[in-house]
Amino acid sequence: MKAPETDPINLSAHLLSSLLDQIPLVQNFKGKWVIIKTKLNDLQTQLKDFSEFSTATSNPLCLDHLYSVLHTLKDALSVAEKCQGVNLAEGKLKTQSDIDSVLAKLDRHVKDGEVLIKSGVLQEDIFSSGSKREAVRAESRNLITRLQIGTVESKNSAMDSLLGLLQEDDKNVMIAVAQGVVPVLVKLLDASSFEMKEKTVAAIARVSMVDSSKHVLIAEGLLLLNQLIRVLESGSWFAKERACVALQALSFSRENARAIGSRGGISSLLEICQAGTPGSQAFAVAVLRNLAGISEIKENFIEENAVVVLLGLAASGTALAQENAIGCLCNLVSDDENLKLLIVKEGGIESLKNFWDSDSAVRSLDVAVELLRHLASSHPIVEVLVSDGFVVRLVSVLNCGVLGVRIAAARAVHQLGISSKARKEMGECGCIGPLIKMLDGKAVEEKESAAKALSTLMSYAGNRKIFRKDERGIVSTVQLLDPLIRNLDKKYPVAILAALVHCSKCRKQMVAAGACLHLQKLAEMDVEGAKKLLENLGRGKIWGVFARP
Repeated sequence: MKAPETDPINLSAHLLSSLLDQIPLVQNFKGKWVIIKTKLNDLQTQLKDFSEFSTATSNPLCLDHLYSVLHTLKDALSVAEKCQGVNLAEGKLKTQSDIDSVLAKLDRHVKDGEVLIKSGVLQEDIFSSGSKREAVRAESRNLITRLQIGTVESKNSAMDSLLGLLQEDDKNVMIAVAQGVVPVLVKLLDASSFEMKEKTVAAIARVSMVDSSKHVLIAEGLLLLNQLIRVLESGSWFAKERACVALQALSFSRENARAIGSRGGISSLLEICQAGTPGSQAFAVAVLRNLAGISEIKENFIEENAVVVLLGLAASGTALAQENAIGCLCNLVSDDENLKLLIVKEGGIESLKNFWDSDSAVRSLDVAVELLRHLASSHPIVEVLVSDGFVVRLVSVLNCGVLGVRIAAARAVHQLGISSKARKEMGECGCIGPLIKMLDGKAVEEKESAAKALSTLMSYAGNRKIFRKDERGIVSTVQLLDPLIRNLDKKYPVAILAALVHCSKCRKQMVAAGACLHLQKLAEMDVEGAKKLLENLGRGKIWGVFARP
């Protein structure tokens, strides 16, 4: 038969038809040719589907696929002819190898054809002009398709192009994710090529850095987690670093964090913290920081002697690594007295002091202040913190412009206040003024943390004297009694005022600011100390009447 045209679809259809005619005539390996016939029937259906797309013979991807199919069909015809004779001229093993090669290629063509048809690339012209977003969408679909079909070299080239597209901006990442790049990338992590696996991990890490795309990665579940943990164990340092970036995003999910911790992830991450590159250390400890917040796997940290490793990184890592190491320690020691003492024993206070005094951005100090707060909850450690000058450090951050750091500092003041020496020193060093200012803050959390700290400091007479000198102190505290201010524990402003109520001048200020009206409502709500404070204000009024001539 003569080929009707040079069109690759028609040429392939012609060869396929000829091959189907030849198969019944084969005398050798009939079972394998039955399987080949099944693949040819699938391929025949796909060729009909391709013919319905006007872009099939102009789309570069499809054209490459069709010519590859054409080449395989020619090889198959040649092998079929050899199998028609009784004797195999090239021998049984060579012929069987040729048949297996044809079968493998046909299987790949069928799978590639399915990808091409379902991908949508044949329904558009990727070179057509349009908006930039449409161009990126079309290019994303094209690259995602290329990652699923063709040779290893072709996929490798497509991955390079995809990485370039993703690095341009976050919008490109979101478009690629919407086009379905994540499941394809997860599947490619199984790739045997070391280079391809590295690039795939880099692409996944890039996706994880865009908040709106993280949920798509999280949806991949254990399949993705297990692959990334394997990279931690056996990948290059670059691949390990990129895997840590992805795991940092994934470990915000409690379920994922538990899975990482129970699958040997903690051990691998700690190993990177000890021996990795500076970049991989910073990202590895960031993952550990998330894991340390899960109570069920804290025991894994203790078994791996994590505190010592983390303290080493807090002392000598990059600024980011130090911040994450201290943040991880915060999560680990929050409810563990023994770990707090271990931190002190292993030189943790010195590391904390050095990090605090370094050129780190104020925003990153919240972890340092939080660790100070946790350590201060241990009575044996408080005196050490005070003598090491942490009171002065707290005053400086109470005045900073970062809300989270101010709140953390106020909470630390409250915790340090368990020591009478610390209460006295905090007042003398200037803690009270900034805390009064925080009472007028916009965030309820800031107001409450300041009120809680002041309620502790007021137990020292010298601090009450300092408080009374600030004109805003009582007025700002009374305002917090207002029941309309929700989610603020009223017992703290009540405690501040109760500490000052025995001063006649303070009582007058409280009454003038409207404390009685608020306290009546709070007393009805059984707020701790409200009823007694109201009674004390009432007695003050009576005493005032008797004092008149």
